[in-house]
Amino acid sequence: MFLLTALYTYGYEPVQPVPKVVEYDRDKAELGKLLFHDPILAKDNRTSCSYCHDLYQKCGTDHRPVSKGFHDRKGKVNAPTVYNVRFNFRFFWDGRAKTLKEQILGPIQSPVEMNMSLKEVEDRLNQHPVYRKKFKEIYGVDRITFELVADAIIEFEKALITPNSKFDKYLRGEAQLTEDELEGYRLFKKLGCISCHNGINLGGNSFQKIGVIKPYPWHPYYPDRYRITGKEFDKNVYRVPTLRNIDCTYPYFHDGSVKTLEEAVQLMAYYNLGFRLPQDELDKIIAFLKTLRGELPEILKSEGKQ
Repeated sequence: MFLLTALYTYGYEPVQPVPKVVEYDRDKAELGKLLFHDPILAKDNRTSCSYCHDLYQKCGTDHRPVSKGFHDRKGKVNAPTVYNVRFNFRFFWDGRAKTLKEQILGPIQSPVEMNMSLKEVEDRLNQHPVYRKKFKEIYGVDRITFELVADAIIEFEKALITPNSKFDKYLRGEAQLTEDELEGYRLFKKLGCISCHNGINLGGNSFQKIGVIKPYPWHPYYPDRYRITGKEFDKNVYRVPTLRNIDCTYPYFHDGSVKTLEEAVQLMAYYNLGFRLPQDELDKIIAFLKTLRGELPEILKSEGKQ
């Protein structure tokens, strides 16, 4: 009966489970994995993609309020997780990148992050015998271009899915939630959180404003849509972050100013709903959010290929 009920309900749910398996080119992804963790892509030979996106210990983030890059220069934004990034419709907090390739161009060339030109990346890799051999084997080329570097990293990022969370299993009729977890999900929908956090990623698929009911402080350096469009309406409008693995992607918000998940939920309720949640409702919503922790991506489980 539980299985039939869950399967019937699933068709009407605003959240879909992360697929257990996705298609990607394994050889290209393994090469991208190597590049993702290699500081050869940064001018200081120390800052890799994984410096801001720890895939093994920090759920694809760095647990810093704002990230550090080239020679430990501080950025101005919190690093979003790269887990399940293939399900996002735009990239960066302000959504300025429409594709993963556009996203990769940003950190590589940023003087605060990796501080490299695309030519410098190509020159370094073409002087590296291991990379020359790998690109020759996989792409059949004698010279490495940045197009191919980006292609490999993208293929790796496409593999970074975190399936089989407790909530995904519930949606598929494979597990039951506790009473508090289920009530937390009901509150999540009833209060309207689901209007922004929906779909496979519970976010990542729309731009929304923080401060709908109560005004949220605004600063010119915020990475919001206003910086892209120049429209007054777009102040404090951001690409909605995913809630997948949210219990381990702290600190929260675009500036990393919120240390705990409890505080983040309470602040969102205050600014976008206009009130503070009773403690019992907050506890139940947190219980639900913790069911969104998925498994380590399969490609990260392979040994000796990092």
